[in-house]
Amino acid sequence: MSKTKKVILVLAIAAIVVVMIIAAVNGVEAGTAWALLPPIIAIGLALITKEVYSSLVVGIIAGALLYTNFHPLQAMNTITQDGLIDAVSGTAGIFVFLVELGIIVALVNKAGGSAAFGKWAATHIKSRTGAMIATFVLGVMIFIDDYFNCLTVGSVMRPVTDSHKISRSKFAYLIDATAAPVCMIAPVSSWAAAVSAYANDGNGLKLFCMAIPYNFYSLLTFVFIIALCVMSFDYGSMAMHEYNAKYKGDLYTTGERVDTELENDVNEGGKVIDLILPVVVLIITSVFALIYNGGFLDSSADNANYLNFIGAFGDTDATVGLPWAGAIALVFTIVYLILRRVINFKESMEAVPKGFFSMVPPILILTFATALKNITGLMGADTFVAGLMEGAAASLFNFLPAIIFLVAVFLSFSTGTSWGTFGILIPIVLPIFPAGSELQIIGISACLAGAVCGDHCSPISDTTIMSSAGAQCNHINHVSTQLPYALTVAGVSFVTFIIAGFVQSWYISLPIGIALTIGVLILLKYVGKNRAAAEQSEAQPE
Repeated sequence: MSKTKKVILVLAIAAIVVVMIIAAVNGVEAGTAWALLPPIIAIGLALITKEVYSSLVVGIIAGALLYTNFHPLQAMNTITQDGLIDAVSGTAGIFVFLVELGIIVALVNKAGGSAAFGKWAATHIKSRTGAMIATFVLGVMIFIDDYFNCLTVGSVMRPVTDSHKISRSKFAYLIDATAAPVCMIAPVSSWAAAVSAYANDGNGLKLFCMAIPYNFYSLLTFVFIIALCVMSFDYGSMAMHEYNAKYKGDLYTTGERVDTELENDVNEGGKVIDLILPVVVLIITSVFALIYNGGFLDSSADNANYLNFIGAFGDTDATVGLPWAGAIALVFTIVYLILRRVINFKESMEAVPKGFFSMVPPILILTFATALKNITGLMGADTFVAGLMEGAAASLFNFLPAIIFLVAVFLSFSTGTSWGTFGILIPIVLPIFPAGSELQIIGISACLAGAVCGDHCSPISDTTIMSSAGAQCNHINHVSTQLPYALTVAGVSFVTFIIAGFVQSWYISLPIGIALTIGVLILLKYVGKNRAAAEQSEAQPE
């Protein structure tokens, strides 16, 4: 760590100590700004130290102390029961799904399926731009669930992006920038179902669909990715990562090399079908498991979702559906690969611990991040944000969508949950505007877009963690390189929401947002070229 960063870290620790002393002296009330201090501490320390585990633990401890008014024994109980135990029990299904996917990836790699797909892709995808666009397209196609999207796209496209020397940070960004945004604009997804559930008038899905053209952050993120790939340039810390990958063959630049040994000693007889077929089976079983868990085939008299595809998604539980879908796909993969004689039974069992070990880092991060979210919830973050929104509603009415967007970004970034953010804000936002008005639709869109944006930026977001896991990228590298890109789109989205609040037509505001996005990228590329030319000129001897 450089001297400058050490000084910043010392100052940050001193500031935390001072704030905690003030809180201990004056006391802490639930539903105040204190509720957002623990995640802010964790996020700040993670960005300074580049070390996520200790940063999250410090945030958890700070939150428990604030929640219990600095009673040490009660704080320990809060950390253990309300934090860690509830975090593990609440996300145990996702942990199981992560391990199952890790094992499937290990099996496919051992059988040579990934290597065969990489060779096939090398003959069909000729350029770095093509590899990035292919990753984007696959991400858009998998719109059912963001967890499933991150890990599936990561396992399928990693050999392709590696072969074209695309940095793991850029790969993680491509995964993350399609996972949550595409789920937020897909009417058939677990996200659409969750959003619909918060609109109590029974028209939740209709409102969600009407809000899609105004979901500027999600839509403009897609424009941003395509334009960035076609223009072939990067900026911020991502530029360094991409330069090192392209010209030095270093896919990581900094941090630990999180590659596992899964790709060593692979079977040369593997075929592309050995990768594609398990993934297809996983997709089919996942969709079926989600709708079945939501009551799609339950013909009981009190079930309204019988043969109702959309309704089943509204009542499904991904933490239950995805694990048993993963179990079916895992058993199928083992049996299929053994029958194909590309691996034997002993090799398939050896892949089990290897797949588990590959998923330990994201499981740990997800556990700590969820514990931090739980404690933040105990401190009444939703009550505090509700008060902010009521105050904003009394001010400039046409600017309200842009204000809602900013509030959602801040809340989602601080808590690391987009679902929790729109769960808090939608019931608050709906009554602010006239029912059925265009401004109400724009307001809901601003809430959803801000939730995705904050989730996209936050190092404690589960989707961000899953993207790092899918790309096998150092988590802090992913967060720090993605942040400038996400903030660029957020800035354009904020301006577009201001425009939409006045013109109240997506036919006008969305094209303006697209033009602004492309214009900003052109300007950034032009400024970057001029800066590089100036530096080169200064470096030449007179």
